[in-house]
Amino acid sequence: MAITTAASRLGTSAYTDRPPVELRPNWTPEEGANAIQAIYRQVLGNDYLMATERQVALESLLCNGQITVREFVRALAKTELYKTKFLYPHFQTRVIELNFKHLLGRAPYDESEVVEHLDRYQNQGFEADIDSYIDSDEYETHFGDSVVPYYRGFSTQTGQKTAGFTRMFQLYRGYATSDRSQIAGSSSRLAGELGKNSVSAVIGPSGANEGWAYQPSEKNVAPSRAFGRSSINSSDRLYRIEVSGISLPRYPKVRRSSQEFIVPYEQLSSTLQQINKMGGKVASVSIAQ
Repeated sequence: MAITTAASRLGTSAYTDRPPVELRPNWTPEEGANAIQAIYRQVLGNDYLMATERQVALESLLCNGQITVREFVRALAKTELYKTKFLYPHFQTRVIELNFKHLLGRAPYDESEVVEHLDRYQNQGFEADIDSYIDSDEYETHFGDSVVPYYRGFSTQTGQKTAGFTRMFQLYRGYATSDRSQIAGSSSRLAGELGKNSVSAVIGPSGANEGWAYQPSEKNVAPSRAFGRSSINSSDRLYRIEVSGISLPRYPKVRRSSQEFIVPYEQLSSTLQQINKMGGKVASVSIAQ
């Protein structure tokens, strides 16, 4: 059952209200196709899949009943496709976070879990670490051979820690995003709080609550300058402007996915004009102080 009555507002209802995808005995070709799509969506983190990237041989084996859903998931997570998307571009702790999300449907509960998988990855290799998720008692209990992994972190379940619920919001950023197209890029989302054994606040994904999905600055310190002008000793009321698609003054021309500015009320109008000149799109304007 849903862990909160605010599931729709937080953007989790699509997972808490949706029954797991399972291939039961005597399944039809349509059910097999639906399961394959669900596996791609889950294991590849909702990333876009081109026709040339489909694992045709694996699909054929599953449709012919020669492998189970579990073995399809295992094989897909070991493919060069998965490694290219999630292993090679990321730091190791981020890889572990994504493996937990894709294969067990939850966030790591504590730092010891991450350390365990990092140690196995270093000493036995990536594929052995993938096997440790698929062959775990946890995977067997919740998915077995026939159920496609899903985001369990949004639901109340036996043996699941509450910390996993809040941390899922650091890994999941909305239906329209993939694990390769998020504001925070390839950096770890949980390393800081896992190291401190703390729990983060729930920040709803884009489109699930009021305003944009705010991401704090790297050091959680509001910038004191905006467009080269100081915002200190101005009015007490400061505004946060969140911008997408702004151009950077360099060659080749680069457009950042998101950026924020903290400005006093006196500079609000002129700052918005400069953002417009630079081709940026204002995602939200909110009171910062």
